[in-house]
Amino acid sequence: MVLSRAAFGPQRREPENPYNDHRTYASPRCLFPVHAFVDGGGDDPWRLLEPDLHALTGAPEPGEIRRIALTGRYTAIPAAYQWFRGSLVAIELGIVLRALGVGLELFGVPARLRLPDADAHALIGELGAERAWEWSLPLVLDLGDTAPAARTTGDPEAPAARATGTPAAPAPRTAGGPDLVPGGIGAGDPAFADLVRVNRSQTYGGSPAPMTTAVPAGLPASGRTPNWAELLWSRHSGRMPRGLHGMSGRPARLPAEALRTAMSWLAVPPPGPELAAAFDAVKVTAVVQGIDGYDDGVHRVEDGTARPVRADASAPAALEENYGYGVSPVNGCRIRHAPMTVFFSVRPRELFARLGPAGWGAAQHACGWAVHGLCLSAAASGLFARPVRAFKEIPTQRVIGLDEDEAIVLSAVVGVPQDTGGALLDLRV
Repeated sequence: MVLSRAAFGPQRREPENPYNDHRTYASPRCLFPVHAFVDGGGDDPWRLLEPDLHALTGAPEPGEIRRIALTGRYTAIPAAYQWFRGSLVAIELGIVLRALGVGLELFGVPARLRLPDADAHALIGELGAERAWEWSLPLVLDLGDTAPAARTTGDPEAPAARATGTPAAPAPRTAGGPDLVPGGIGAGDPAFADLVRVNRSQTYGGSPAPMTTAVPAGLPASGRTPNWAELLWSRHSGRMPRGLHGMSGRPARLPAEALRTAMSWLAVPPPGPELAAAFDAVKVTAVVQGIDGYDDGVHRVEDGTARPVRADASAPAALEENYGYGVSPVNGCRIRHAPMTVFFSVRPRELFARLGPAGWGAAQHACGWAVHGLCLSAAASGLFARPVRAFKEIPTQRVIGLDEDEAIVLSAVVGVPQDTGGALLDLRV
């Protein structure tokens, strides 16, 4: 349970924030649609982790934890989000995977990641999840030193491809059965039926892969967070006073180390050849200002470094102008002051050609993995990082120099927090 607290446990309550409670990772509106099921053996092995209670459902308590399944509940997100519910769950699965990876690494627990395969449809039922169609296909982590049996794909060339380090395209499979949305429900919410159908087609043919490092090597000591407990507690997405929405921020010059550390976190790939291949297909662009040693303007992030593309001191203000939630009587927005605004983009046609039907989901997992690293880097530098999907696509493409066939998967505003005077209630156990 110590591991679960480090990865999922509530950290803070902010009485002035319209959304509570806050965990070690960001989630839209603090909805936390991704849940963890824990297998401790026995006749009925799976238990749902209840982070607010610091407990597992069911009795008696399970034995040694053998597996953790991560799955997102689409209906935890309001229906007004329509198809976007699928993306929010896929991105958060990547975020949670890295949060859990950090916890595994801190406590020295080895694990292997199983991406969804043809058996994942049945696993949703085994988890005891009611209304199976409300849940995404699970990602499963096998804990401990014993390697699980390799899965077969029916493709004789797939193992050889992985032996050389080149990921084979995920094997397309046809979903069916009780984990699809029933016709009556789908007729009332066609977007929901569509996103579940798409999720059920995103299965993989690979073998379980070791959970590689989630933390970059050689990180400098943080003057803001002396240990991991304080780092995880300090992560936040920007604050506003008096229950207002959005984020505040102030202009301030930052040392070069703040950007270099962020680049180091962004360079760490997710585990397994499939997610790593999707990670390689993601272009990372940063709009930078007021950072020592770096020109104000647009930079491409590659191999842990930021390469200047275009000097443009007006780019942050242009981004704020094209943000969907601008300054208003109830909303704050200080993107024009942000020292970094980071964008993750892909070319969808190339992604599908390279990785097949699962490529879109894998890319969103990879972007979630990357953005959580950026959030932790920001916390270590005394900054906030706010993952967002609210920039107007076409004008933002022009600001950051993307081509017309590139789609923004996710972005994050990294800013210097402004003290709101509100209380921060410590919920750690």
